[in-house]
Amino acid sequence: MSLNKLVICGVGLIGGSLARALKAAGAVKEVVGVGRSEASLARACELGVIDRAAVSMAEAVAGADVVVLAAPVAQTPALLAAIRPFLGGDTIVTDAGSTKTDAVTAAKAALGNEVWRFVPGHPIAGAELSGVDAAKADLYLDRRVVLCPQANNRHEDVARVRAMWEATGARVSEMSETQHDRVFASVSHLPHVLSYALIAQILEAPDAASKFGFAGGGFRDFTRIAASNPEMWRDICMANREALLAELDGYVATLAGLRQLIDAGDGAGLEAVFARTSQARTNWAKQQEK
Repeated sequence: MSLNKLVICGVGLIGGSLARALKAAGAVKEVVGVGRSEASLARACELGVIDRAAVSMAEAVAGADVVVLAAPVAQTPALLAAIRPFLGGDTIVTDAGSTKTDAVTAAKAALGNEVWRFVPGHPIAGAELSGVDAAKADLYLDRRVVLCPQANNRHEDVARVRAMWEATGARVSEMSETQHDRVFASVSHLPHVLSYALIAQILEAPDAASKFGFAGGGFRDFTRIAASNPEMWRDICMANREALLAELDGYVATLAGLRQLIDAGDGAGLEAVFARTSQARTNWAKQQEK
């Protein structure tokens, strides 16, 4: 698999790591960066993450094999509209956003009869750090990537996006955009909201300094993702609000059940819940090691 020209819109952790991985694999000849910050693009050039920053969107997209949208998901409609006039040949457009239904809707609106070019994607990888300085070549190694092929995509275009991610060491799966958003509302979006919520709760406490001072490993593990990019997670919550609200309601109901057990002094009931969930977590961890 080889790309002559890859364009990355949003050269941060996700886009920058993709560029680093493909460069390390010898799978791309030139990487062109597009972004809102000239300083960030200059830093990406300095680090060797991209080969050059785009002078204009027209110049960036011209002759590109693949254009990857790796900016926060709220920017997807504007980016698609910006690249639309300059798409030609066999250029494929894909994205790396954490929500997919909104991306598909935006692509249909912005690309019109060129929507066949858009292959929605989502790499299941990240870190609490953000920005191009955090980008690393092995971020996607043995990690999952989900593609959500559309009925009007060409088979060879989906195959090429799959091959691009596989060149980074990722394992690629496919599902519909609706299923994707339900699944990730549960296992990704909700955990981030809960982590942010715990920090927010402690910040409002009169003894917040003491609580932070005595927090240990459990607190560190649970709240690690609360250091993630606030703009990105704001956009994800807004884009996937329906599925996320359903998960929040379910979680609140589960907490209410646990509260009742604690209030009733039902230690046996609590232990039964904890035992079942502890075993499920252990089984999941073993599966991750395979």
